[in-house]
Amino acid sequence: MYQRPLHYPTYPWVPSYPTYMVNYQVPRTYPPVDTKIFAGSVKSFRLLMEQGSILLDRLGNLAFAQKMMTAAQQGKNAEVDRMIKSIGLKVPVTTKFTPTGVDFILSTDTSQNQSVNCCSLTIAMKWGV
Repeated sequence: MYQRPLHYPTYPWVPSYPTYMVNYQVPRTYPPVDTKIFAGSVKSFRLLMEQGSILLDRLGNLAFAQKMMTAAQQGKNAEVDRMIKSIGLKVPVTTKFTPTGVDFILSTDTSQNQSVNCCSLTIAMKWGV
């Protein structure tokens, strides 16, 4: 049979580093947890959910939906934005649409005692084939 030359390691092979370094993990220290920001995000997200529900209720109106889809199909972005703003939501809404679907992105307002948006809610819906 074939024998291995001496310069090939055999199983189990010996690692090239000293054994005292094997499985040595540096203990990590973590900063204390502050839940104030997270609690504020949860509160803001509840508002987004409420506003999203209002948006869906209005989109459930077939006459409104038909007007909006017609404007979107004709590429009238300003008209679609005007119709969404006419709903009277308290949060900014960004609308993106394609021939097969529409995305409504509701985000928190930066003027609500926050320097950046904490969260956003994306409602993605299909409206075509």
